[in-house]
Amino acid sequence: MNLVIDSGNTRFKIGVFEGASLIQKYSFSESELLRNFLTKNSFSHVLVSSVSYGANEILTWTQCSGKKIVLDATMSLPVTLNYATPGTLGVDRIAAVCGALELYPGHDCLVIDIGTCINYEFLSRDKIYMGGSISPGVMMRFEAMHTLTSKLPLVKPIYEPTLIGISTELCMQSGVMNGAIEEINGIINRYIELFPAMKVILCGGDSTFFENKLKHSIFVAPELVLSGLNRILRYHVEF
Repeated sequence: MNLVIDSGNTRFKIGVFEGASLIQKYSFSESELLRNFLTKNSFSHVLVSSVSYGANEILTWTQCSGKKIVLDATMSLPVTLNYATPGTLGVDRIAAVCGALELYPGHDCLVIDIGTCINYEFLSRDKIYMGGSISPGVMMRFEAMHTLTSKLPLVKPIYEPTLIGISTELCMQSGVMNGAIEEINGIINRYIELFPAMKVILCGGDSTFFENKLKHSIFVAPELVLSGLNRILRYHVEF
């Protein structure tokens, strides 16, 4: 069995795969919990993707009989990167488009990853990552209003925001949540004008707030990044 580790901004997510199939998944809030798990288990091959904690340090905790790989944009990938500054490209974004390749080979795909930020990633049917865009995630928007003003409170996202808020909290929730919904729908519309047959894939920790609010047909893939990391690992192990 193979192991992939997604070290994000807030949690460590790991997936255990047999071939292309996700067998088990775990999520840890602290590095010590991750370390404890890794030192007690052994795997065939391991890939680490990190946007925060040191990936090489995580690898020292792993036990495997085969390859240990740290994901970065300069390595050989199952997709071609058409990106002017690959050294600045987040590994989570690379993993997301490789997950799209696993789900929809031969199709144009727009991946919308809603977490700390809202990332839009476009993968062509020819397996070329064309780039995308990044905007603030919902909690970042709430936190910005709270920290950059003197009186606005820190509020949380909700699933059913009203259009017209009747309190400061409801007004903020209306602005952030409805604004994000309109943003996402608008971005999808613009892509569809260029690529009418494309697939839209939604993932990320905050995707549940939006999966029933979008006007277009979407595929919700909560484990897209883990699947993409496994696709990259298999690319290096099997070929």
